[in-house]
Amino acid sequence: MKCSQCGTCCKLFLINLTEEEYRSGKYETMFNEFVDDFEEAELVCANILAQNEDESCIYLKGGKCSIHKDRPQACRNFFCTSKDERFRTMIEKIRKYKENRTI
Repeated sequence: MKCSQCGTCCKLFLINLTEEEYRSGKYETMFNEFVDDFEEAELVCANILAQNEDESCIYLKGGKCSIHKDRPQACRNFFCTSKDERFRTMIEKIRKYKENRTI
């Protein structure tokens, strides 16, 4: 499947980084400003991508993912057209969000 890059999922969901992604230091996380090192960060569950004030992902720029080619695994796994049962609730939330935006 290919992502349409509509950016809706980037507005609605928190993104958990894998341990490897988190430790790489290449992603801005929610609690970066509160921790000095990885060990302390692990205590506050700092593996969630940072968000803008409107709660969208900080990497959402102009309605598109600015790190699409290097996006986290959670973003790579999810497609709003997926038939995978584990994404059913997320896909329904996206559908409702898009319906409300067009009304």
